[in-house]
Amino acid sequence: MGAMSEQQPEQRDGERERDGVRYGEHVVVRRHGYVAELVLDRPKAMNAVSTEMARSIAAACDALAADPSARVTVLTSSHDRAFCVGADLKERNSFTDADLMRQRPTARAAYTGVLELPMPAIAAVRGFALGGGFELALACDLIVADATAVVGLPEVSVGVIPGGGGTQLLPRRVGAARAAELVFTARRVPAAEAAGLGLVDELVEDDARGAALELGARIAANSPVGLRAAKRALRLGHGLDVRAGLEVEDAAWRSVAFSGDRREGVAAFNEKRAPRWPGE
Repeated sequence: MGAMSEQQPEQRDGERERDGVRYGEHVVVRRHGYVAELVLDRPKAMNAVSTEMARSIAAACDALAADPSARVTVLTSSHDRAFCVGADLKERNSFTDADLMRQRPTARAAYTGVLELPMPAIAAVRGFALGGGFELALACDLIVADATAVVGLPEVSVGVIPGGGGTQLLPRRVGAARAAELVFTARRVPAAEAAGLGLVDELVEDDARGAALELGARIAANSPVGLRAAKRALRLGHGLDVRAGLEVEDAAWRSVAFSGDRREGVAAFNEKRAPRWPGE
């Protein structure tokens, strides 16, 4: 029988631990004030995304999306040498065709969960971010990497295609021709070249996690209402003609123009003090 017919480990979505909230066996969410850290925590497998782990990523993202106190999400790894090496090919090797088809919605939900987070999302890449691992990073708004980072979409080398958003998100970052070269060659790109190509947004010598959390804290100092509306306008307007994009922007502006955050922001500016955002 295929692996999908076996009994899945008991899901512990939202189980609170001393250092955060655990979703399943391999995902932890920790809070740093208004910054939520979503930790990929399957170190023995270099964070290869199994069915159970995909389910846990989706559950964690659903919880974060519903939490108005989370102004920024930072996606990190508990592994020293890998952010995430992509799909769990050992698990996939045991699948029947029917198993693989049944697993597909679960896998898609993980990548979509990150992509559709309503607040700004930052990936902190240390070590390998390959295949689905790089697609998780691409689903974020910003990618911070350190000198150990190696990124790539090698799926065609194992007979498939990037199926976690890579064929759509990569061209939006680096253009169609560059994305085609990277996908078709399946090559791995080291940190310095990745920064030069725009595959990552900020390159630090060491401690991508620390740099990403610091960036997240700077972003989180701004209006949570404004941040979510700005992300919505950026995402929905991308690829539209200018006139249509401006309509998307106008709708986002109208959603914040009469908010408590807008009133507080203007008052704080005039009173020369730090704003105390109501978040509404």
